[in-house]
Amino acid sequence: MKIFILNKELVSWIFFSVLSIIWGSSFILMKIGMQTLSVYQVASLRIASAGIALLPLTLQHIRSIPINKLGVVFLSGVLGSLFPSFLFCIAETKIDSALAGTLNALTPIFAILAGILIFGLQISSKMVAGISIAFLGSILLLLSKGLKDSTNIFYSLLIVLATISYGINVNMVQKYLSKISSLKIASVGLSLCAIPALLVLWVTGYFKVFTNTDTLEGTLAASTLGIFGTAIANILFYMLIKRAGVLFTSMVTYGIPVVAIFWGILDHESIGWKQIISLIVILTGVYIANRKGKVVVIAD
Repeated sequence: MKIFILNKELVSWIFFSVLSIIWGSSFILMKIGMQTLSVYQVASLRIASAGIALLPLTLQHIRSIPINKLGVVFLSGVLGSLFPSFLFCIAETKIDSALAGTLNALTPIFAILAGILIFGLQISSKMVAGISIAFLGSILLLLSKGLKDSTNIFYSLLIVLATISYGINVNMVQKYLSKISSLKIASVGLSLCAIPALLVLWVTGYFKVFTNTDTLEGTLAASTLGIFGTAIANILFYMLIKRAGVLFTSMVTYGIPVVAIFWGILDHESIGWKQIISLIVILTGVYIANRKGKVVVIAD
């Protein structure tokens, strides 16, 4: 009987693809959720459902996390999930889901900048070249969609702010939480973040209307987003950071626009040859930056 073992690089690319699909689908789920719920309710329900789903794991593992690391784990939940969830939902009140997915591809740029300025990140010229190409593709994709799709550039900048938060978080996890398992980081961090999320749901009156028929679709969309797009995806995300490093993990965001635009088409958002060429450029950059060898080194 033969036993097949997937090599480390292949497993990393499988995680890359799964995360791209899950997170690429999150933008359309936000849009669906906000048809019957408020912006703050969708964002809060996303985090609350993720935290509650992971609560059994949190109760099992929270005591094994050093007390001096709990604050960092909570901060990781805030920077990697809670804060961006609100920013994305607010932004999608003015920009379409495909453009939101495209702007999310800025994350690797801010991961590098945060790594260099805060965490002592060192990268090779090959990685810089690949990221530059992928970033160029993201800009082309943004221009091909056109900022005219947004009635206020301010809302697009909210997504940029979310990508800065993501960039800081991936570095922080690699630097300070490398000895804590991915499952513990995701479960404890999200369960702790569920506390302020539930408070927002209570303040906004969600618990008075969540059983109403007209809010069920929004509740289902936001809960699906929380369980799959936050709880499960965050576990895979932290596992990928440990397997492949900060740079490769942050570049998952380059696969997200492909999925986001696909859902945008199904929701009658337009796409043409310019978007297809831009996506090819993005994926070429991903390949170049991650071809062979170790992806990233965090300097002590």
